[in-house]
Amino acid sequence: MDINITRRPSKEIKIGSVTIGGNNPIAIQSMCNTKTEDVAATVAQINALEAAGCDIIRCAVPHMEAAKAFSEIKKGIHIPLVADIHFDYKLAIEAIKNGADKVRINPGNIGSQDKVHEVVQVAKEYGIPIRVGVNGGSLEKELVAKYGGTTPEALVESALKQVDVLEKFDFDNIVISIKSSDVMMSIRAHELISKQTKYPLHVGITETGLVSNGSIKSAVGIGVILYEGIGDTIRVSLTGDPVYEVRAAKSILSSLGLRKSGINLVSCPTCGRTNIDLIGLAEKVQDLIDEIENNRNKDKEKPVKIAVMGCVVNGPGEARDADLGIAGGKGEGLIFKKGEIIKKVPEAELLPAFKEEIIKLLNC
Repeated sequence: MDINITRRPSKEIKIGSVTIGGNNPIAIQSMCNTKTEDVAATVAQINALEAAGCDIIRCAVPHMEAAKAFSEIKKGIHIPLVADIHFDYKLAIEAIKNGADKVRINPGNIGSQDKVHEVVQVAKEYGIPIRVGVNGGSLEKELVAKYGGTTPEALVESALKQVDVLEKFDFDNIVISIKSSDVMMSIRAHELISKQTKYPLHVGITETGLVSNGSIKSAVGIGVILYEGIGDTIRVSLTGDPVYEVRAAKSILSSLGLRKSGINLVSCPTCGRTNIDLIGLAEKVQDLIDEIENNRNKDKEKPVKIAVMGCVVNGPGEARDADLGIAGGKGEGLIFKKGEIIKKVPEAELLPAFKEEIIKLLNC
């Protein structure tokens, strides 16, 4: 049974080549953990994230060298580049002039309204949006005092105050982000703000921790928010390789039926019958999927289920709904379609043979 999510109406905002809001697909965002001024490393990571399915990438801009590096980074990437700014309005201006497709600021920590106005004027000139970012750790002291601590209501009031500042300068090319590490607080805050503004919302649970625990917290929080029809971009914030953020985000969207195209990997949890390095094999297949998806014709994508099973005895039957799958045994592997075995190969040849079958299946 298909259950369709009715999404909240929101204003369309263009971020480089990606349009968010309205009826546009929910975009996946991540953030580089490289030193932004290290152009080669940053470009390499962005391209790896794009291959994994990232739609928009953000980079920290802690100093002028990082801001000026944007012009070189842009030459080597294909997805929109966002500048993450704290405190110094001059960094925002420099990043915009060097090709940033969006800037993320908290107008409350940029300084006087004159400085915010300067950023707005340059953003207008270059036609780029500003993302207003508020989180539980950056609330104004007066709001903490007013609400007796960090609350959903305080997060919403803080964000809307910053939006008011931008609107006062006749600027409405705005994206809003309100985040907390508290899952229930984040859910409630998004429920509240979604009723008070039409600007697109960037959704995430911040500071979630390592990949395993953080993915769970993010799936619960982001999943509930998206299920309620709220959200136009998402980021899964994890302590680890940002590629895992993108994979988790894709899985959340796919699980909710919000991203129906693409290749969905399923794999068994392993048991005493497993006679192959299933975890290592599944990771290699995921890398293979990322590589193939990056080269697919996006106009011809269709949902495909790929299975990696650890038992040649039960694997094909247990994964009979998979379009294509592999199962490993003692030194050999099986490739199957819809539960029917189509090929038996030595273990060393299993991955390249499987790649060949995936490409055949996808006609790419």
